[in-house]
Amino acid sequence: MTAFKGESVATPALPRLAGGQRSDWLAVADALLSAAQRHATPGRGRIVFPGAEGGYGAAVDGLEGFARVFLLAGFRIAGARGEGVDELIAFFADGVRTGVDPDAADRWVRMDEHAQAKVEAASLALALDLTREWIWDALDTQTRDRVIAYLAPVVGDDTYPRTNWVWFRIVVETFLRSVGGPWSADDIAADLARHDSFVRADGWLSDGEERAFDHYVGWALHVYPVLWPRMTGAADLVGHRTAGDVARLDRFLQDAVRLIGVDGSPLLQGRSLIYRFAAAAPFWAGIIAEVPSTGMGRLRHAAGAIVDHFVAHGSPDADGILTLGWHGEWPALAQSYSGPGSPYWAVKGLMGIMLPADHPVWSAVDEPLPIAEADDLRAVAAAGWIVSGTRADGIVRVVNHGTDKARPGDRTADSPLYARIGYSTATAPLLDELAWTDPLEQAVTLIDAQRRATHRTALTPLGAQVVDGVGIAASTSDVHVVDVAPTTHRHGAGLAGTVRHIARVTVRSLVRGPWEVRLTSIDDLAVGVELEGLRLRVGGWPLAGDEPRHGTDTGSAEVQLDGRVSGIRALRPEAVSSVVVRRNASPLGGLAAVPVLTWDAEVGVPFAALVTLTGAATALDARASLELEGDESVAVVTWPDGRSTRTPLTDSGASRWAHRHSRARTGVPYAIAKEQHA
Repeated sequence: MTAFKGESVATPALPRLAGGQRSDWLAVADALLSAAQRHATPGRGRIVFPGAEGGYGAAVDGLEGFARVFLLAGFRIAGARGEGVDELIAFFADGVRTGVDPDAADRWVRMDEHAQAKVEAASLALALDLTREWIWDALDTQTRDRVIAYLAPVVGDDTYPRTNWVWFRIVVETFLRSVGGPWSADDIAADLARHDSFVRADGWLSDGEERAFDHYVGWALHVYPVLWPRMTGAADLVGHRTAGDVARLDRFLQDAVRLIGVDGSPLLQGRSLIYRFAAAAPFWAGIIAEVPSTGMGRLRHAAGAIVDHFVAHGSPDADGILTLGWHGEWPALAQSYSGPGSPYWAVKGLMGIMLPADHPVWSAVDEPLPIAEADDLRAVAAAGWIVSGTRADGIVRVVNHGTDKARPGDRTADSPLYARIGYSTATAPLLDELAWTDPLEQAVTLIDAQRRATHRTALTPLGAQVVDGVGIAASTSDVHVVDVAPTTHRHGAGLAGTVRHIARVTVRSLVRGPWEVRLTSIDDLAVGVELEGLRLRVGGWPLAGDEPRHGTDTGSAEVQLDGRVSGIRALRPEAVSSVVVRRNASPLGGLAAVPVLTWDAEVGVPFAALVTLTGAATALDARASLELEGDESVAVVTWPDGRSTRTPLTDSGASRWAHRHSRARTGVPYAIAKEQHA
């Protein structure tokens, strides 16, 4: 299909990939490539997608568009072994020549002009390595020298953020080394050591020193250690690392494959969600690395289900473009640095097409997602998560007591992308402006007399585990109000500002199936804080769509939408119930509704609520009861399905709960009284 630049050409219906053939994967990739090529500049050095200019400017947008689409082309050309893709080879060879031509109007932004070029350089280097035989080897000497000169500034550059960015320098220097360019063994050793410092339990990694557990664990920190050893000349740099990297990936995938909803939706949590089906990338990494614990058929199905989810919901759009958003276009989901080419990191989710037609993955027997076969309840200790997936409604929920994208001791506003108590494959955190200053959904907050809500970042995790069929996780926080300082740079973390401490609050979650019993204790008030006028607010799961239905009863509230129900019910003591509705706050729909409970605050009294997200007809009938017994506090819960469980509250926060079910006690102010700047 041929079209002039900017001409709208409807993209044909794309095939289903879960359970599909290799030809189906190629059809999706080719549709994205064809649509992207229509937006290339005359010299093909940039691809400028329609939409508002990104936070880093139009020139960066054009480089980003080219580099990320070139990565997809690299997968396509390598998997085809250069056969039948002559036009694709010619197009991107032209783009490389133009990109490094200093006199070209559509040349690539250099690293000394903008740091984002360091990110895109990694995609350029990977794509050039993948297509070495068909593009690099055919370039003239002048162009090769210019490419080397363009990439060379990475060597010795100490300004790379200490996050997944370490891999951008490793990849570029490995390519430079393979073509006779400059490189530094010290740089690579330092970056690998930095990567190793991110390693946490059970195959999980944190994206930097913060408690940043999100999709970057999979689509960056596990993908590059699989692609890098396969680069030309990398083998002697890799040494003995591969076995450890693959073992971590193998263990991570055992959790990751259970974080996908039955409809293929990934978890809506963390930054850069506009990358959409890049969330499929770690499953392809597992296939390429031949991990032993999860079969190729299941990994391929998982990757396909994720891509299918977005295709089924209109992404790419009718013109074949990946817009800023989740399903459709919703720019508020993007970070401040994102531009119209940013969503094309999604192409990592298609990297399986680099595997040729005779690779065994294409003949592996298809295996369904775990959520389609059975309920699941597990702890992700590194992230402080309890994961509960239910086969009946296909929803995967995460209850979060360890992730806030902060360092211990930080005091900021909560990031709705990280610091909420719950995330799922069926709901999205609210992301309007108010969401960054007033935590509501899946939050426990104190509301002061000025109606300001507290924040829990940085929380102190108290552990996550599964005991006798009940998931238990807890955290404690010096909760605080924040007068947010103005900023134009929003990279997903909570906002900084002037902080006033309010209280010490402990929250504990008992999780089983679609239910969470959420227990909250106000342990102590900060010096100078009065109890009078202070309210405790607990928000449930947000549902968003065109017309969510909602209602309240005595001590309970619920929201219904498209066969899903979000409910909240006070277990002790009595509470006031309400439903808060916000417009244009969610990428999943125009109206978002959150069921809420509020109590008059009391120090030392255990407040408890049943929080529900289910595909059942209603949550108002979801009765449950809770008793706290004994000096060491055992939670006796009768769940809505009639089962009774006894869960010892035995971690480091257990003593906070002893004796509190019988009477309140006087709060002892703790010694944080002054305002601070976070």
